[in-house]
Amino acid sequence: MKTLTPDPPYTPLTPHPDNRFMALTSNCSDMPTLFVDTHAPLDILTDAARYRIRAVTQVLENLSMRGSVECDSMILSDFALLCAIPLRDGCDVLDVVGRRLGAQSVG
Repeated sequence: MKTLTPDPPYTPLTPHPDNRFMALTSNCSDMPTLFVDTHAPLDILTDAARYRIRAVTQVLENLSMRGSVECDSMILSDFALLCAIPLRDGCDVLDVVGRRLGAQSVG
């Protein structure tokens, strides 16, 4: 039988000098695994943010069209988290777009 070896201990990441990759706020631990490429073209970044925000908007609009929604607080809490994660990701990406556009207008 194969012996498993544990993962090495986590060493916090040192930010890259040019800040190319920014950790998303919605990472679920202090060891980020999801990042935004801050050097990606602006249209690609905008599309990524728009996609996440529209997905949540569509879910919320569909929910609002229902006559009544009955659920317990645990389901409501899970649903809120389901909506909050992609909204936060979209806002993080829009922050990158805003910083890039601001830098272009200054430079």
